[in-house]
Amino acid sequence: MDQSVAAGTDPEEVAAQDEGYHKGLGNRQVQMIAIGGAIGTGLFLGAGSRLQAAGPSLAIVYLVCGVFSFLILRALGELVMHRPTCGSFVSYAREFLGERASFVAGWMSFLNWAMTGIVDITAVALYMHYWGTFADVPQWVFALMALFIVTSMNMIGVKYFGEMEFWFSLIKVVALSLFLIAGAVILGVRMPVGGHTTGLHLISDNGGFFPHGILPALVLVQGVVFAYSAIELVGTAAGECEDYENVVPRAINSVMWRIALFYVGAVVLLTLLLPWTAYKAGTSPFVTFFQTLGVPGIGTIMNIVVLTAALSSLNSGLYSTGRVLRALALGDSAPRFLGYMNRHSVPAGGILMTVGIYLVGVVLNYVVPSQVFEIVLNISALGIVSTWGFILASQIMFRRAVRRGEVKAPTFRMPGAPFTSWLSLGFLAAVLVLMAFDYPDGTITVATIPLIAALLALGWWSLRRTPPILMPATIPSITLTRDILERRD
Repeated sequence: MDQSVAAGTDPEEVAAQDEGYHKGLGNRQVQMIAIGGAIGTGLFLGAGSRLQAAGPSLAIVYLVCGVFSFLILRALGELVMHRPTCGSFVSYAREFLGERASFVAGWMSFLNWAMTGIVDITAVALYMHYWGTFADVPQWVFALMALFIVTSMNMIGVKYFGEMEFWFSLIKVVALSLFLIAGAVILGVRMPVGGHTTGLHLISDNGGFFPHGILPALVLVQGVVFAYSAIELVGTAAGECEDYENVVPRAINSVMWRIALFYVGAVVLLTLLLPWTAYKAGTSPFVTFFQTLGVPGIGTIMNIVVLTAALSSLNSGLYSTGRVLRALALGDSAPRFLGYMNRHSVPAGGILMTVGIYLVGVVLNYVVPSQVFEIVLNISALGIVSTWGFILASQIMFRRAVRRGEVKAPTFRMPGAPFTSWLSLGFLAAVLVLMAFDYPDGTITVATIPLIAALLALGWWSLRRTPPILMPATIPSITLTRDILERRD
């Protein structure tokens, strides 16, 4: 078969690549995974630097990006209802766009999560330095400890991953809910915070919603896209969900109000409780608020919460990349060892490959501890835009297949499609343009696109020329049929 054809791959062949996974995720776990994907390091740590850069307009940016994130998630929902798969958008790209598109989608997603994981282990190290006791401990030590913890979590089975992610996400939701309640009460009774009277005047007296103009707010869009980067994880989890037809639509539909409440609502409250100038890069704005409030121990408790959020994001990213790399390997778009599953039905090959990249992040924390967060955040944004773009492109081609009568019509439809599909693609293109104006980091990142394209082309060419390395038939964790194992195009 010609891997470059746009017609895609036989759906039965693609579906067979999900053999070997356990349906170990239940309703409450998938719901919390969806919540965890919408609440992470981008809010708890990144919001501090973004408030410093754009002020209260950050709430508007969060809202606009949130709407498009929801539309993209609904596009993914259509594909999940068509066929749930742990390969998620990689498998959908293979089916509707062809093997070459699947190759690019998978490796760009890997780039995203590899860089995001480095951000997360960096966040863990920064949070640990909040406590003076650990001030003299090198940042890389905490990064290495975080990596060891999440690797262990991901190697023992999806059921245990789901359970731990449930509790991680629950801690984040409870903490944010308590902040929203406490902040609303303080605002309602007009209680002063840090010598400031709370209220709308804190916005108007400090430059309004756009204190630095509109351009800084627009440039922040790519960073906010990073904050929402894990929402597509629910599509991967659907492949290991017991009752995906009922669970996944509810999880996806709830994302919009979670974004409105936890992102937009939290940022608005933060700017009404303290001047936006009080929040700084490198410190969680929630920690800043509770420290200013003067309640004993609250800052420490909140720092534990944001530490949990970083570990949760790192844990989810490792879960996703392991399955994406396995989907690539089983389509001959990655080295065959990445398709290996251990006795717990976990894609151990892909997970360990990702851990190897995360170790680079540990080195970066040793070499350039102060710059590592922004460096990898900008690179990961390219992977996010690519991943979301392939989800939309696959959904557009899926709808065309529906109109031709080749597949069943979706029972869970993306609102306003195909118009909203193309509009969302336009939004992603605008994100790249805005990133180019974020000098120097964003400009340099966009300039690396030709290099990334060349590396992808080289990788594709190399894999097409290299004979597959077949796994021994005696390894019980490789559950694929022989015709797929030996397929070569």
